[in-house]
Amino acid sequence: MNKILQIIRQLESAGENPKETIRKSMAQSGKKAIGCFPIYAPEELVYSAGFLPIGMWGGPKNGTLSDRYLQTFCCSIMKANTELALSGSYDMLSGIILTAYCDTMKCIMENWKMALPHLRLIPMVYPQNRKAASGVAFMEEEFTRVKAQLEELRGGQITEQELTEAVDCYDDYRRTMQQFTKLASRHPAIFTARRRHAVIKAASFMDKRVYTEKMKQIICGLEKLEPEVTDHKRVILTGLMAEPAEVLDLLEENRLFVAADDLAQETRQFSVIAPKKGSAIERMAQRIAMQDGCTFLYDAEKSRGIRLMELKKQYNADAIIFCQLKFCDPDEFDYPIIKKQMEAAEIPLLHIELEQQMESLGQIRTRLQGFAEILE
Repeated sequence: MNKILQIIRQLESAGENPKETIRKSMAQSGKKAIGCFPIYAPEELVYSAGFLPIGMWGGPKNGTLSDRYLQTFCCSIMKANTELALSGSYDMLSGIILTAYCDTMKCIMENWKMALPHLRLIPMVYPQNRKAASGVAFMEEEFTRVKAQLEELRGGQITEQELTEAVDCYDDYRRTMQQFTKLASRHPAIFTARRRHAVIKAASFMDKRVYTEKMKQIICGLEKLEPEVTDHKRVILTGLMAEPAEVLDLLEENRLFVAADDLAQETRQFSVIAPKKGSAIERMAQRIAMQDGCTFLYDAEKSRGIRLMELKKQYNADAIIFCQLKFCDPDEFDYPIIKKQMEAAEIPLLHIELEQQMESLGQIRTRLQGFAEILE
């Protein structure tokens, strides 16, 4: 078990130190890196081109450089990413794939082209009606266009075999992570909220094959352990992300254990496996069509609340915590619907508003304390 704990600590450190981890991953793999804006960037295409896909999830970076391009009411991920780019932190990247899910991301594309001409920007648009045949066809065309631009950066064509191997690699990663999250829910002492978050986040900064092999070793170790007994209340987190990480420390402080999550930064990255039928790009498009319950992909059925209720039942959770990233319009639109659904189902729900660059956690600490007392 000591070896498993050592691997867990290594991944925890990797998730908490992105820049160091990225440089190490690039050196060990010998690959150049492509930045991938959240969420659902086509990492398989990047991987098949021989680049290292890097998740661009912002961070605690403060500064005034981004003020030239973003209003004060933009989300903290976009502010941090723009600040990091303008300060030179992303100069190690060979290019950036920027997905467009909200008004801020749609508008920032042209600003980045002007402000950062040395960074090759590849825009990525997802169809609203992604389940319709026309939507799937559009998705395939977008992936093909992005593939062509990656081939320009690579200086050669990406073969179908390379694409298939990349898709299979990512599906292996997704299956492994689905298995991991189920096992982690049985071990609250090992996987505190902060550690669980960091271990999952490490995948954004490492070669997926290397990361997946480490996770398989962790899974083998966890399978040999008996489930732990705890008096912590079990909660499900939902939202774009649950950062800054200090907020996760407050969960532990109030004896709240993250049994599972529905976070875009975490479980939604690997909740759906691509079908085996079709070409690699067809499989990728179908996977996006199958992704339900996410506010960033149009869902006429608004099935996110149903998914949360299913997760609560599956993981025997006591409550839901809605992690609202400040100024994230898509999530703000979802919250009233989910609140009504949870009230009807008599499921305790707490709404907390977060920013990656928060200066004080006093209000959140008070709200979590009160919520924990209600659950007792």
